[in-house]
Amino acid sequence: MNNNHMFSNRKLLLLLIPIIAEQFLNSLMGMADSMMVSNVGAAALSGVSLVDSINNLVVQAFNAMATGGVIICSTYFGQKDIKRANESARQVVLVSAFISFLLMFVCLIFRDQLLRTIFGSIDADVMQAASIYFFLTIISYPGISLAAAGSAIFRAQSNTKLPMNVAIVSNILNVAGNAILIYGFGMGVYGAAIATMASRIFSAVVLLTLLRRDKYEINIREYHRIRPDFGKIRRILAMGIPNGIENSMFQFGKLAIQSSVSLLGTAAIAAQSMTNIFENVNGVAGIGVGIGLMTIVGQCLGAGRKDEAIYYTKKMIVWGYIAILSSCLFTYAIARPVTILAGMQEESARLCIYMLGWITIAKPLLWSPSFVIPYALRAAGDVKFSMIIATLTMWLCRVTLATFLIRVVGLGAMGVWIGMFADWAIRGVIFTFRFRSRKWIHRVID
Repeated sequence: MNNNHMFSNRKLLLLLIPIIAEQFLNSLMGMADSMMVSNVGAAALSGVSLVDSINNLVVQAFNAMATGGVIICSTYFGQKDIKRANESARQVVLVSAFISFLLMFVCLIFRDQLLRTIFGSIDADVMQAASIYFFLTIISYPGISLAAAGSAIFRAQSNTKLPMNVAIVSNILNVAGNAILIYGFGMGVYGAAIATMASRIFSAVVLLTLLRRDKYEINIREYHRIRPDFGKIRRILAMGIPNGIENSMFQFGKLAIQSSVSLLGTAAIAAQSMTNIFENVNGVAGIGVGIGLMTIVGQCLGAGRKDEAIYYTKKMIVWGYIAILSSCLFTYAIARPVTILAGMQEESARLCIYMLGWITIAKPLLWSPSFVIPYALRAAGDVKFSMIIATLTMWLCRVTLATFLIRVVGLGAMGVWIGMFADWAIRGVIFTFRFRSRKWIHRVID
């Protein structure tokens, strides 16, 4: 590789490995949580899974706000304009705090109506578990948002190791808390929710505390003195809102599909829940590559090096293929032992393994161009195109096809994944053409 390039292979690995490790750890800990909840019973696992489909929507919205911060801060960082990078970081924290507390209060007020509206008529035991878990996890929304903002600010300055270390400690606390509260105190779903809430708040507090240190080029002190700078807020939201809409439409689509799956009975819901967890695990390495690519492209464009932004995107697409293939094979290898340890019913476990087998075949072929490329597009300011395409393919292809296959054809939960494979294939083709056109490189900031 040319020594004049901004990132050597070693620097790329030092940037990406902590992100991948953090994402992988989060998913593995999620799997461990589900295994413990599964031992409480199928109703508990189903209730927690249904609520997590809502919480994932919230998490993605908060991550979108953080994404706006990464784009702006990393571009300023590439320009060596640390003063404006710091000013933008302060606004990212302010916006994240305001939106998350507002959403927390709204969801607390309307939590029961939300559950009934989204999931309709489900078993009473499942609804009870969902209601308990939803109430306690709503309280953690500010923790999710501020932790995402803090991690994004560190990643914008190429510091990916610190968020990883915080995630390691947080996840250990979460799993340990689950084990103690579920098995030690027999608190069931209450225990799972309390452990999750505490670990999220812990992450936010630690990251925001560490951001105060002068040794980091982008740092934030005197949080109480932050005041709105509406110009910077508009710029952050201009990057974050389209990504937030994209992620939200994606999660709404998954909720729409979940409403169809919920008609198939507890065994199918449990199988789909565990398959979703496996699919999250086998995608984290690729997501880590994409998240790292945002920092890389942002810094390249901030330094005015467009050709390198294109070069690194091509490189990361290849690395994405390798990462997804490796993680899919790993996940499939551990799937059967995990279903046994989780105490899943044989019917649910068998269906889960069957669906995961098809995912292991399709995902390495289709995922990288359909998801890695959009990370580069967003970092370059092409957020509206990514939002429009992802939303259209999600609803017109994945949701429509999956709903038809489940409700009309009677294909069962496998219909979810056939719809997903079709979605990946179509968006991969569209994003590849967009990338090759070079129309995606925009002027992010002045």
